[in-house]
Amino acid sequence: MQGSACPWRFISGLSFSLKFPVTACTLRSPVLSRDCLLALHPKHLGRNQADTEQDKQLRIFDPRTKPGASQSTEAHKNGKDGRLAWTGIQEHLVSTGFNQMREHEVKVWDTRHFSSALASLTLDTSPGSLMLLLDPDSGLLILAGKGESRLSCYEVLPQQPALSPVTQCLLESVLRGAALVPRRALAIMNCEVLRVLQLSNTAIVPVSYHVPRKAVEFHEDLFPDTAGCVPASDPHAWWAGSNQQVQKVSLHPAHRPHPSFTSCLVPPMEPSLDAAQPAETPVGDTDPSEGFSSPLSSLASPSTPSSLGPSLSSTSGIGTSPSQRSLQSLLGPSSKFRHAQGTVLHRDSHITNLKGLNLTTPGESDGFCANRLRVAVPLLSSGGQVAVLELQKPGRLPDTALPTLQNGAAVTDLAWDPFDPYRLAVGGEDARIRLWRVPPEGLQEVLTTPEAVLTGHTEKIYSLRFHPLAADLLASSSYDLTIRIWDLQARAEQLRLQGHRDQIFSLAWSPSGQHLATVCKDGYLRVYEPRGGPEPLQEGPGPEGARGARVVWVCDGQCLLVSGFDSRSERQLLLYPAEALAGGPLAVLGLDVAPSTLLPSYDPDTSLVLLTGKGDTRVFLYELLPEAPFFLECNSFTSTDPHKGFILLPKTECDVREVEFARCLRLRQTSLEPVAFRLPRVRKEFFQDDVFPDTTVSWEPVLSAKAWLGGANGQPRLISLQPPGMSPVSQAPREAPARRVPSSAIYLEEKSDQQKKEELLNAMVAKLGNREDPLPQDSFEGVDEDEWVSG
Repeated sequence: MQGSACPWRFISGLSFSLKFPVTACTLRSPVLSRDCLLALHPKHLGRNQADTEQDKQLRIFDPRTKPGASQSTEAHKNGKDGRLAWTGIQEHLVSTGFNQMREHEVKVWDTRHFSSALASLTLDTSPGSLMLLLDPDSGLLILAGKGESRLSCYEVLPQQPALSPVTQCLLESVLRGAALVPRRALAIMNCEVLRVLQLSNTAIVPVSYHVPRKAVEFHEDLFPDTAGCVPASDPHAWWAGSNQQVQKVSLHPAHRPHPSFTSCLVPPMEPSLDAAQPAETPVGDTDPSEGFSSPLSSLASPSTPSSLGPSLSSTSGIGTSPSQRSLQSLLGPSSKFRHAQGTVLHRDSHITNLKGLNLTTPGESDGFCANRLRVAVPLLSSGGQVAVLELQKPGRLPDTALPTLQNGAAVTDLAWDPFDPYRLAVGGEDARIRLWRVPPEGLQEVLTTPEAVLTGHTEKIYSLRFHPLAADLLASSSYDLTIRIWDLQARAEQLRLQGHRDQIFSLAWSPSGQHLATVCKDGYLRVYEPRGGPEPLQEGPGPEGARGARVVWVCDGQCLLVSGFDSRSERQLLLYPAEALAGGPLAVLGLDVAPSTLLPSYDPDTSLVLLTGKGDTRVFLYELLPEAPFFLECNSFTSTDPHKGFILLPKTECDVREVEFARCLRLRQTSLEPVAFRLPRVRKEFFQDDVFPDTTVSWEPVLSAKAWLGGANGQPRLISLQPPGMSPVSQAPREAPARRVPSSAIYLEEKSDQQKKEELLNAMVAKLGNREDPLPQDSFEGVDEDEWVSG
């Protein structure tokens, strides 16, 4: 595993389990009387035991020498649930827990240098504990979070030291528990290296992991000898100081001492190498379970819908294996975007060395905002500072302080004016909205005086939304439970909407700009016609959970999509008819369990919605329909580390020649990177007009604020995305039809014996040639007699 060619680099799944004898002793810790014991794991050599407790301490015990801990150190900053396991290498162990940001954390420890961890890995945020399943023979580590729908696999490399990502497996159902099957029960000849048993709400589902190999033979590099089931010593000998190890056994099918276990409930096993000449059963001490192996067919688990490929990298995070849901969709409608591929673009387009980001913006905010020119990112510094970064100037930012916008109060939300790329609206905790003017050449110095300040709200701002068609029109929501619509030209409040009884989670303008939708903590979804009155036009039941929600108009304004939580804190999507909210949602789709609210980014040209949360590593893609089946699942994008924000850029930023239908910005801890979503097409030399319909000119206003407030409506202008010099694929010439294979009747035609003899004779003659033909040397010409030279 340490060499240049790692055997796990093409793995497509994983699993394992070990059994340890229970020691008859009591471990005494000075904190056990007041702190809960979170995890206990005996060392593979049988001498020491390790535990982790709620006081954040990781302790090593030698039960036979003294009852107290022999070593201790601080494991993880958060005292929530933690797990640990010894590796197959002496003196090394792995622990899981939470850091101060409540993010999952994995650490590798060396007991000889116990003051600090050898390696550390930070994952996403989730309230469930992270189960740790480690195979000491291969060093493969399975991380399974309770309440999640993903299994992550890493390779533990204590010598380097490092935790190297191998693969991820997405599950159809939420995981409630997980266990590893012993290596002796794996399908060795099929290169099954691990098998996980997933406990769901209604079933136990096996998840199989394989390493692709061409030859059907025993691969020693994948299957080293493993520990058997015969104990090395009895309890009395162990208490007396014996450290004998459990004898290892070979996994080679030809070396197994017993015939395979058979049962009427389990199909026949895979054929072994010595099936033709079975080996004799030796007499003596044997392991009663050595021959057990279950068939590969039983491992075709429906709960492994999207294996994320052989390895994870920051440039490709797409799961390409079809899910059971996708297989079922083959019988009905399927999305043409189901094979979409998300890719992080080259590092030359990244903005790196970001420092001091504010990662605690309210849940109602996206965390940052961008237009086609620049990005605005709140900083953690006091005074509500906002950094403005130029997208046309990627690269490493200087180590010195960046010029910022000084708001004077903590930032709650911010938004760029869609019709003025140099104007930024910032909402603050002081209930004020500040309008900033960024110079065309970019922010060169610290700005302390905004262009305008809007006052009127009595509590801090929730969110800001510009009108999609009218210039100088802004809607804002606040903790005072009102929504106010501002005329930025007059710098005054023009309309006020009411009717909310609790926190306003989200608001969204309709595509026509005539209606405004909100979702509230009081459990209701509301639609307003702002120019018609302050009370809602209609109400309907919203998500059951009160942890957060988002709303967006979809399907040309016919429907409303709400992302929220159910009563069990599972994240879900709800699709409502915009004209009949009282009847409830048309469809509800459950996704996974995670603490962050899903932030939807909707593309009206393709009817695709991208969904992810702050601290997530996965971006869901769905095509939305106003009729059944409503949701068409597409390939999701997955990254190795959690992102802090994820937003969609204007359609004009897409590389149409590469069939790029969406481009996003992904905010990480210290960098900002673009992500391109592309569709694989064969004839890319043509403009894919089925993927790129005419798009709206979103940077030109249709109305003025005064005209809209006066009752006027309008339609946006459309433009084609077809690049010059490209022809639409709908007008492309048809490709020449492939050569047809001759009918099987030609080969099945009966021939007489005489016909067969004649055909054979003719073929032989054609091959040998005619015997009467002149030989090549017959045509050669000689020389005259006088040209010969005598010797």
